[in-house]
Amino acid sequence: MTITQLKYVLSVAEHKNFTVASQHSFVTQPTLSMQIQKLEDEFDIQIFNRSKKPIELTSIGEKIVEQAKIIVNESHRFADIVHQYKGFIGGEFNLGMIPTVMPTLLPMFLNNFTKKYPKVKLIIEELTTEEIIRKLIDGHIDAGLAATPLQNEAIKEQPLYYEPFVGLIPEGHRLFNRKQINTDELEIDDILLLEDGHCFKESVINLCRTYKSDHQKGFQLESGSFDTLIKLSKEGLGMTLLPYLHTLDINETDQRYLREFSSPVPAREVSLIFHKSQLKMQLIDALKTTIDGVVRGAISFSDVKIISPLKQM
Repeated sequence: MTITQLKYVLSVAEHKNFTVASQHSFVTQPTLSMQIQKLEDEFDIQIFNRSKKPIELTSIGEKIVEQAKIIVNESHRFADIVHQYKGFIGGEFNLGMIPTVMPTLLPMFLNNFTKKYPKVKLIIEELTTEEIIRKLIDGHIDAGLAATPLQNEAIKEQPLYYEPFVGLIPEGHRLFNRKQINTDELEIDDILLLEDGHCFKESVINLCRTYKSDHQKGFQLESGSFDTLIKLSKEGLGMTLLPYLHTLDINETDQRYLREFSSPVPAREVSLIFHKSQLKMQLIDALKTTIDGVVRGAISFSDVKIISPLKQM
């Protein structure tokens, strides 16, 4: 049994196809198939049911895959241990970021980080919170930036900042003339929301959960873009809520639509998250320090109330 054979098994288990798995493993399909066959012959077992389309794991194959994940992940940690011992900050680091954080936070820290740590190859993916958690557990990424708390025992969270919610309210709206707004004035039927899969949407729903409205829109819309929500809101189709950092990019003319909340200000907690067994702590600390340095001056709110990003039952 070799680490390479286990990696091939994991690739086939993930892609459910030998050809696709070989492409992702950068070997020929016959080479990959031969190595997996050798592993099966060594233990006199069948890991995959090749007669199924797509390929399925056998009952013993499912157990082999779970153990292979542990062995392969642990094998990666030899280099991590040496790098940590030497204080070396470099190598490949895979980072996932949720869509409502990436557009505003990434430009704030990326240039500083790459200049300060030129030996780090930072690979960044835009992922939902669920995708980040799954990839952290599977060992496909090293860390994530997401709204917390997540209440997942496998994941550690290091809070970075608390980002207030800001209302964007069009002219003619019942709240437009207010200098500040209160959470008890919100009506969920009157708020333009992001589409499912965005934790910011769940936070907004949780914020408004106890409030009902007699007002019913003549349409239903869920967008994946704050920019779309802003444009529709300015057309008088409803108010919307934005993360504070996103409001910094709104032009001066449209700033008149923005309304802050009275204290305690509803906010989301944005954290650097990673698997509890992560060993690339020197890289995680470097990333956290860099983000702390750029965000501290941009967000100075203190009296906040954290709104959970988790779906409430």
